[in-house]
Amino acid sequence: MKMISRNGIAAAALSAAGALTAAGPLTAQEAIKIGVLEDQSGDFAAATNVKVHAIELAAEEINAAGGIDGRPVELVVYDTQSDNRRYQEFMRRVLQQDQVDVVFAGFSSASREAYRPIVNQFDGLAFYNNQYEGGVCDANMIVTGAVPEQQFSTLIPWMMETYGDNVYTIAADYNFGQISAEWVRQIVDENGGTMVGEEFIPLGVSQFSQTIQNIQESEADFVVTLLVGAAQASYYEQAASANVDLPMASSVNVGQGYEHKRFTPPSLSQMHVTTNYIEEIDTPESQAFVEKFRAMFPDEPYINQEAANSYIAMNLYKQLVERAGTTEHDALREVIAEGDVCFDGPSGNVCLDPQSQHMSHTIFLAKVEEDHSISFPEVWENIEPYWLGDAGCDLTQNDPSAQYTPSNPPPAD
Repeated sequence: MKMISRNGIAAAALSAAGALTAAGPLTAQEAIKIGVLEDQSGDFAAATNVKVHAIELAAEEINAAGGIDGRPVELVVYDTQSDNRRYQEFMRRVLQQDQVDVVFAGFSSASREAYRPIVNQFDGLAFYNNQYEGGVCDANMIVTGAVPEQQFSTLIPWMMETYGDNVYTIAADYNFGQISAEWVRQIVDENGGTMVGEEFIPLGVSQFSQTIQNIQESEADFVVTLLVGAAQASYYEQAASANVDLPMASSVNVGQGYEHKRFTPPSLSQMHVTTNYIEEIDTPESQAFVEKFRAMFPDEPYINQEAANSYIAMNLYKQLVERAGTTEHDALREVIAEGDVCFDGPSGNVCLDPQSQHMSHTIFLAKVEEDHSISFPEVWENIEPYWLGDAGCDLTQNDPSAQYTPSNPPPAD
């Protein structure tokens, strides 16, 4: 595999990829160039370095098998350092200067929304391989992560039935947390529950004494935690020290930042997460993925859902290009519109929805036990990303390049 580090990625990250030469006799000019913009340093690095490794693993496998339609894969990697301005800078660079065919980019929703207008400006194609708050209807974006109708529509009713109807939400104060909290409010209301509290926490905040007091004084039956990044993760140990003995529910924790591995038990005890993949999933597909991942990256601290999503995305892109016979975006969209773009990956079979360009997923309810081991009380098979299509997004017919929410759905025809 040929990989180009354009901005000084650590040598260890390069050497871990193994052989870095192009496969076969083809020249570099014939390579399919894939831009990789991910946070390998900064606030989100704990959850995102593994995404780059998953892309490298897939590229190595693809090149060993003859490349994509006979052409080797070349990765052009930039460390975006958890900085939205760098996403904008590097997105322009990979599309204009590096002339990549596709870009895999972004962890936070704020980063995605920072670079998405640039992808649209240059008619690029970007894969966003993260769980997120949903709603992006944009033909220049393919989303492989899980969305609210897959995570919250399963998680919140299960938590209410199991623990009670009074819900307290604490969320990161940016578009991910705000829109995700809107989904929680709606689902709680639809199921006859009560929001007894809701707080939005700035990303840099690491002290939660007032929030913990507010939760303790409420009548919450469980807490929905939509916290993001290294600073906000401080909440869990602080809450445990303050004896906040309430079940927790999340769409992001554990599945991204593996807090159950990073923090001392029992600080994550009673955390419930709906995720499309974590390494503890005990299936043959997951076991095989973990085995080959650790063979290539033996020091990987945790294989999270974003790693699986990124690995899936590489294989989906390979399928799209080989079926289209070209990397040209309109031809790829014609393949997507056929409605049968699927891949058997680490979490089983997933398929790409033509209307929204989001993925179907099997959703696993992961519960953190007192010793921080993981159990799976529930599994929901093959949940489609139905909300955008039902709400009126149909990228086979038009391209609004917009993000919608439950309170701001696509306009009626």
